[in-house]
Amino acid sequence: MKKLMTLSVDCGEALHVGDTREGRLVIIPITGGSFDGDGLRGEVCSGGADWNASLPDGTSHVHARYWIKTDDGAIISVDNEGFLTPSERRFCTTPRFTCDSSGKYAYLSSLTCLGELSVRNGGVTITVWEMD
Repeated sequence: MKKLMTLSVDCGEALHVGDTREGRLVIIPITGGSFDGDGLRGEVCSGGADWNASLPDGTSHVHARYWIKTDDGAIISVDNEGFLTPSERRFCTTPRFTCDSSGKYAYLSSLTCLGELSVRNGGVTITVWEMD
């Protein structure tokens, strides 16, 4: 495993949808942030969100979709999904990246990644690892 990047994602006030078939749904707006890694650096763009569902057994399901902009102007879509069980202390996620297939960061689209998500004041921090 090799560290790919760390994302510091800022979040807005949670919007409580209520009880759904998928659990108690809360939508958490993504308002900005930054990311940094080996050959990767830039900003988390506002406008995405995390759909967070709490299940009756205490498990939480997170599914965030947003985009990042590199310091050289490339736009990369991020789709990050994972689960937290009551016995765990952190979320493990599977971030996936989509970008220009002929651009500098095209390699991101073919990576298999693992994310470690931790909650911080005003948002979350996600460490993304590239799997071998």
